[in-house]
Order: sequence, then structure tokens, then C-alpha cells
Amino acid sequence: MEQTTVAIVGAGFAGLTTARALRARGIDVLVLESADRAGGRALTEVSAAGTPVDLGGQWIGRDHTRMSALAGEFGMTLFPTHTAGRTLMVDGTRGLETMPGTIAAAGVALLGLELMARTGRGSDRTTVADWVSRVPGRRARRLLDVVLSEALAIDLDQVSVRALTTGIESAGGLRAMLGTAGGAQDSLLSGGAGGLARALAAELGARVHLNRRATAIMRTADRVIVDTPAGPVRADRVVVTAPPPVAAGIRHDPPLPPERAAAERNTVMGVMYKAIAVYDAPFWRERGLSGEIVSLDGPVPAAFDISPPGGPGHVGLLVPGRAARTLDELTPTARRDTVLRALSRHLGDRIMNPLSWHEKSWHLDPHVGGGYSALPKPGHLSALTRAGAATGRVHWAGTETAPRWTGYFEGAVRSGERAAAEVMAALGFSALTAKA
Repeated sequence: MEQTTVAIVGAGFAGLTTARALRARGIDVLVLESADRAGGRALTEVSAAGTPVDLGGQWIGRDHTRMSALAGEFGMTLFPTHTAGRTLMVDGTRGLETMPGTIAAAGVALLGLELMARTGRGSDRTTVADWVSRVPGRRARRLLDVVLSEALAIDLDQVSVRALTTGIESAGGLRAMLGTAGGAQDSLLSGGAGGLARALAAELGARVHLNRRATAIMRTADRVIVDTPAGPVRADRVVVTAPPPVAAGIRHDPPLPPERAAAERNTVMGVMYKAIAVYDAPFWRERGLSGEIVSLDGPVPAAFDISPPGGPGHVGLLVPGRAARTLDELTPTARRDTVLRALSRHLGDRIMNPLSWHEKSWHLDPHVGGGYSALPKPGHLSALTRAGAATGRVHWAGTETAPRWTGYFEGAVRSGERAAAEVMAALGFSALTAKA
């Protein structure tokens, strides 16, 4: 039977960070990843222009100190998200700037959310969709639906107001959560988030086993055995970093305690389709446009300029929830044409001929389950409250377990540092300083 000191399930940022911190103290680790790549919800491809494009999470916020530090260690730089120019907020052919009442009503509603987040209020039984339905004005309601479903990667009838305000609090406020310059969408990585994850995995070398899914975990008083199709692994400790709905596919003997079982049973992964079109230059800037679009109709609710400095031009778009599943029903060619035609209404016909096209439906990836993260079902906010509490020799990490920056790569890294500190303390090593 294969043996290690600590087995780690999942090679996303949480798992790779846990492994790196433990190995730095001389502790043997083995990372078990069910997919054929490391990175989890980070995935970087190379465009026809030779530039990295992030099909998964991509942004590094101003306060994402741990991700910024990791990027620096591996020689990556951060570049600011492009914001110069005019942002298009449209309903059909009309710009929302001609409808100040719509902007005002949505702004007042968002201010109410901010106040609820600051005071710890908001009902866990009321869905965000129900809350939005009470906002006056059809367009204001649709604007809120677009903004909030993009932020959460889920249809608003699938998440409670309290879960939303808890997420806002975790991000340090609504401005930080939704903001670009100075907010959570402040910067991008020169080599892509997936490139950084690959660098972490390469540093661990042969201790990362791809295509090796954990199917069962048996706990005893003095060891843990992780079953995989390639044979069992015996360890002193295990750290599971898969999001709770995905980790639910692992059988436990003895069964998990009710608190942890609730995290796996009463959470749901977000639904998100992401695509990036690459051009020889960001031509929309010639017209004074920022490349950011918020559209209240059509198949693409939001698009943005994520071009690297000096070009080429990258247009990214995010489609959450039911709209993403509608796109799934199309052929790849029809889906691309549908999306680009929607963008051409605002950015012109040149958008129809990209150098390369990249897309990913995260909810169809069985190794990840969806994006951006797991969210508690309405009425079950407490499902994630103790999701990070150890179960005997099994420890839990992942962005869902982080009290700060939950749902972001920053939260994943911090959770990995916390799990590593827990394991080291259990093994009798002097504790690491975990970043709260």
C-alpha cells in the first residue's frame, strides 16, 4: 500500500498551497487530483496570438495579498484591468444613461444590501430573486438581476439574501466585491491564474498525481486510508479541498458527522459559461469604449476588456445560470455565432472574426462541478459555517471554508494555509501563521 504523511485531495489553489506549506517543513505529501490537469477552477489556454487566456477565475483584487505574493514568487506580474473609455449599459438599443430613474432605483437597492451586510442582516429564507422582485421598476430589477447573478454565478432564486450579504461582508463590502480599480476585479496575472497553478504543481513534481480520484476515505484512530482507482493510499492525515458538492462523491467510513454532511448536502455549485475572443488589437478602444458591457437583454449579460498591456485584444464574457444552460444546447459553432452577434450590436462587425475563440461551461466539468464556488441553499446558510472544522484525521480546505474572500482564489490560498497549520499542529510541528 502506498504511504505518505499527508494525502491532499484536489490540486486547485487550496490543495497546492496546503501541499507547498507542508513540504516546506519537510512533511511528505501526496496530492490526488481527479482531473488530467492541476488548477481546479483556474484554467489558462494560449491564444492564437500567443497570449494566455484565463477560462476560469482570473482577477486578483487589490486586497488579495496572498495571491499577489504567490505571483511574485513565481515571477509573474500583475497588470490592471482596462477601465478607460465608456462603459455600455444597454437595454436593446437604449443606453441606461438615458434612464436615470433605473440607475437610481438599482443604486438605492444596492445601498440597502450594503447596509444589511454591515449589520449582519438579511433573511436566509428569502431568495435574492424575491428581494429583487420588490424593487420598483422593471429595468431596475433586470439590472440588479444581471449584476448580482454575474457576481454570484447563479440564478437568484437559488440563493438567499443572507447568503449574499454574508458574501458581501467576506469581500469587505459591495464596492470591493463588484469594483474593478481597487476592487476584486482590479488586476490580472501576466501568465494567467492557470499558469500560476501549473507552476505550483510543477514545484511539487511527482507528488502531484493527476487522473487519480479519491473514491473513499476510511478513518481509524491512528491512520487514514484513501481509496483511488490506482490503489489505496495510507496517510497520517488527509486534507480534502474539493468544494462540498463535489466532495460529496467521496464515501466515508465511518460516515461524516452531521455538520460536515450538511455542507455537502445543502450547498450547490454556481452555473457559469465563460468565453474569450482574441483579436489582433483592442479595436473597440478606437471608438472610446472601455469594452465593458452590461446588457439587460440578449444572450450575453456582461462582457469586459481583459487585454494584456500592448495587445492583442481580449474580450471576455460571463453568462450565468439558466442563460448558460440555454447556450449549452447549441452546437459549438452556433454558440460562438450567437454570442459574437450579440456583442456585435455594441462593438461592431469586427467582433465576428476573432483570431481565436475559447470557451468553457464550468457546470459541465465533473471535476469542478461549477463556478465560482459552492453556495448554501436558501435556508441552509449554516451549512458552510463549520465546513472547515476537522473530522478526526480529515481536514477540510477550499475557498468555501475561508471567512475572508470566500469564493475567490485568495480565499482558497488562505484556506490552504490554515489547513496546513492545523495539520502541522496535529503532527506536533510548530504551527504556521495562517492568514485569517
